[in-house]
Amino acid sequence: MIFSYYPGCTLKNKAKQLDVYARQSALKLGFELVELPEFQCCGGVFTTSGDEIATKLAAVRALKAARAAKTPLVTVCSACHNVIKQTNHAMKTDTEFADKVNRYINDGDDYHGETEVYHYLEVLRDITGFDKIKALSNGRLKGVKAGAYYGCLLLRPSKIMKTDDPENPCILEDLIKAAGAEPVYYGERNECCGGYTVLDTPRIAEKRSRAVYTSAKNAGADMIVTACPLCRYNLIKNGADIPVIYFTEMLWQALSE
Repeated sequence: MIFSYYPGCTLKNKAKQLDVYARQSALKLGFELVELPEFQCCGGVFTTSGDEIATKLAAVRALKAARAAKTPLVTVCSACHNVIKQTNHAMKTDTEFADKVNRYINDGDDYHGETEVYHYLEVLRDITGFDKIKALSNGRLKGVKAGAYYGCLLLRPSKIMKTDDPENPCILEDLIKAAGAEPVYYGERNECCGGYTVLDTPRIAEKRSRAVYTSAKNAGADMIVTACPLCRYNLIKNGADIPVIYFTEMLWQALSE
């Protein structure tokens, strides 16, 4: 299967591992990621103001490009996925908002949420299937205890994202098991790391991040697995003393020869 692929800006610099191992694992699992020929930053956050359209335009252009290619659109970064999924929903359900955006772009090719949007994890679960990953796993991760860290952007708002149960998710733990490692469940796995408060109130991000990695470590985790570059940054910056890796890194460890 072929997917249009939106890597976003962070995956081209600070989060290269998230991107590189996503591409390599896709080839191993038999699907293809075709990077959009042109894209820009998704905006980094979905603002809820209905009359604010400027930060949504990059997401709409990416969605339109995937529609033109007649393929679903796949993202890997949790923040990018959140922005694109919420923008797609707004374009599909909010007539006034969609009209403003389409009149602003004004290219004669209006968009109303036709593109199907997947997070890479959803492709693994719903299309490839975790059983295939389990069958291809090399056993290298046997005995490794991995704590899944969801953060907030992958799961919320749940009625729009629909990735998993926001209170008791399992998609990352199911991937960890399929990859041959042992999932560790801990209290802070779907709580916020402090997010963008690191920019103006870093002590909040420090407190929240410490709570996350301390909770994972106390539960016996050897490592933390995440899909969010900002989460990884905050955990490492604020003192995590166990490895914090992207889920695509773990996946490639399980699939590589």
